[in-house]
Amino acid sequence: MRSNKGICYLFPIYRYDNGKKMFNINTDLSRELEELYKTTISEIDIFYYIYGILHSRIYRTKYSEFLKIDFPRIPFVKEYNRFDELSRLGKELSDLHLMKKQFPPTVKYEISGSNSVETPKYTDGKLYINKTQYFGNIPESIWNFHIGGYQVLDKWLKSRKKRELSVQEILHFIQIVEVLKETSRIMDEIDKIDFLPE
Repeated sequence: MRSNKGICYLFPIYRYDNGKKMFNINTDLSRELEELYKTTISEIDIFYYIYGILHSRIYRTKYSEFLKIDFPRIPFVKEYNRFDELSRLGKELSDLHLMKKQFPPTVKYEISGSNSVETPKYTDGKLYINKTQYFGNIPESIWNFHIGGYQVLDKWLKSRKKRELSVQEILHFIQIVEVLKETSRIMDEIDKIDFLPE
């Protein structure tokens, strides 16, 4: 979804035509890419490729001003192996963001207490939710990780301010941290691939 001056635009991966579920990607694009790459290209591969490109830090930085005022333009690489790699990384990101996988926790939450969220405060790898309790072993880069203008961990905790976190919420938050760590790693991998036009 994209919002601009109060107007919302939705870009679902599927659409329905007379009750028939269809990919919301122009079939002309699939055909053009198949001609270019000399192999079969599915719509879901194109979706994952786009998902990967939109998570490139280099892409976002280069086109930051343009992205503020218009829809993103997606550059397609000329070689299939780079398309395939970006599509694979995009799928990994998509699966991560849908939380399809559980990660062994590296984050610690060991101090007993009320589990009540007061004002989140980050210091020296510890993310305090109140004066005594904190999530430990959180890198500063993950604390500062933003998506869509929001600082993810800060926003999640502030939306639960003056509430006691349940065990499920604590475990879920720890998984969010692990997902952000893995997201950052994959974004680094994407930026190693040359896909931007000269």
